[in-house]
Amino acid sequence: MVLAGGGTAGHIEPALALADALRRLDPGIGITCLGTERGLESRLVPARGYELALVPAVPLPRAITPQLLTVPGRLAGAINAAAGIMDRVQADVLVGFGGYVATPAYLGARRRGVPIVVHEANPRPGLANRLGARLTEHVFTGHPDASLPHAEYVGIPLRNEIVALDRLSTGDKARSYFGLENDRPTLLVFGGSQGARALNEAALASAPVLRQAGVQVLHVIGPKNTVIEEPPPGDPQYVVLPYVDRMDLAYAAADFVLCRSGALTCAELTAVGLPAAYVPLPHGNGEQRLNAAPIVAAGGGMMVDNADLTADWIIQHVLPVLRDPERVVRMSEAASRMGRKDADTVLAHKVMQIVSAGGRR
Repeated sequence: MVLAGGGTAGHIEPALALADALRRLDPGIGITCLGTERGLESRLVPARGYELALVPAVPLPRAITPQLLTVPGRLAGAINAAAGIMDRVQADVLVGFGGYVATPAYLGARRRGVPIVVHEANPRPGLANRLGARLTEHVFTGHPDASLPHAEYVGIPLRNEIVALDRLSTGDKARSYFGLENDRPTLLVFGGSQGARALNEAALASAPVLRQAGVQVLHVIGPKNTVIEEPPPGDPQYVVLPYVDRMDLAYAAADFVLCRSGALTCAELTAVGLPAAYVPLPHGNGEQRLNAAPIVAAGGGMMVDNADLTADWIIQHVLPVLRDPERVVRMSEAASRMGRKDADTVLAHKVMQIVSAGGRR
């Protein structure tokens, strides 16, 4: 099995979750992940025990524009590299999740006659998966409204530690892990795998009022972000961390979340039943707003534009929820009803069926 999904955690984690599910079905399956040197996969894939094979990074525009004409030389080299890796491992199937590495992987697989499976997490597919969907009939999505031909909705594959998380039974242990108190309402702040400056600034500015109201905060600022001045030590705690490898424990520690609304974030929060204030990324093609909209409509969260997120907004909208345990429970239940926990297993079975059938296009 060759899995292609690199660049961001939103592409890499579903690929790794599928890898885990495939290994549970058959521990003898060979799995190789395609990636680039500059993506998060260079750290995440080896840490999970899977082989990482590198291809040159070829950034492509999000839409079909004349800019595509500037990349054919580099793309040809990446296609050759991807095809060579598939030859070396004798690939039975390629599963692509989008991102920089997916385009050369799809084209390399097509050149070698390797069956292609596409998984698209977002309601608005990127260029790589729109291309991949033209090369195969095996297309699966993480959002019911994703617009790709002959696509089947399965959800987003999630890590087993997220799917199996019991927040209620793990909560005390998780809060102790981060140096938090067990009996305080807890806000988790994070901006995706790289962090988000707007969220960082607004949350830090609201810290004095949150503390005064008895709310403790676990704030993951992102590995590339710095904080000019952290809140001073005090009670309740305001814990600032650059990165958290154990997001399952971060979720278990929290009562409410302030975050971006990437597809993976939305899938994980609904799977564990965590309500959130979603702040869609103001760039891109608007998919982050579409990711969060059904959750908000169902009562499992709220949404605010990036431009409108301020310390005052947090104090006026998030703080009242944290001070109302019954409202937190209602929103948690609503978020949980929107979650899907079986996508990794469902997709793994479908991939195995495609391989068993000889990979009919």
